[in-house]
Amino acid sequence: MPKKPLILVTNDDGITAPGIRTLIKVMNSIGDVVVVAPDSPQSGMGHAITINDTLYCKEEHIDEGPQKEYSTSGTPADCVKLAVHELLGRQPDLCVSGINHGSNSSINVIYSGTMSAAIEAGMEGIPAVGFSLLNYNWDADFEATETYIKKICLTVLNNGLQKGVVLNVNFPSLEKEKIKGIKICRQANANWVEKFDKRKSPMGRDYYWLTGEFINQDKGEETDEWALKQGYVSIVPTQFDLTAHHYIQELNNWNLNE
Repeated sequence: MPKKPLILVTNDDGITAPGIRTLIKVMNSIGDVVVVAPDSPQSGMGHAITINDTLYCKEEHIDEGPQKEYSTSGTPADCVKLAVHELLGRQPDLCVSGINHGSNSSINVIYSGTMSAAIEAGMEGIPAVGFSLLNYNWDADFEATETYIKKICLTVLNNGLQKGVVLNVNFPSLEKEKIKGIKICRQANANWVEKFDKRKSPMGRDYYWLTGEFINQDKGEETDEWALKQGYVSIVPTQFDLTAHHYIQELNNWNLNE
């Protein structure tokens, strides 16, 4: 009998979030599952890691199916590091992160703890996929994502991913029959126009809430934002080499050594 793939499941919304529980259920149908996820929400943590504090890890028993489940006090990136170097015993065949409650399309990928966990796995040489649903509600319906997640993960297991690339998958918040299919996309050129809501505490101390509006300046029809608005699942191949290779020659033309 062929050996089942070992699948690491993590997220940034916390180990009890409905999104990760759905992802675990789907992964249970594919392979042997180990869950290592934060013990509390870690949204917007990006690729933060814990270096000035201790990390705690506790074995959990939440649902039937996974071989093991662990909650940690760390960030999503910490979870992957702990899993790979301390908890699993061998390299997983696949790492999946999510399903995030909310969008990680366009520039949101920079801030995303969900995608940072997938990127951390990719840096370890593990094929990795981050999944997000464009619905921020805790009780969002994730059922429409399940068939697509299974298909994507089986395809990644069969084909692998190029070194240095992970997949950023976003789902529109639609019923299954209304999703038109999958589009392979590029990241849209969009950004947040941010401001701070300044308030005073009862003790007279100033404090701030970050607010803002998401602005998409990109009119292209090959972007993740376009695909999601049209009712498609978007997949963006995402790299973690941040070098602007096209600009190297321009900097050389500055003759900085003269």
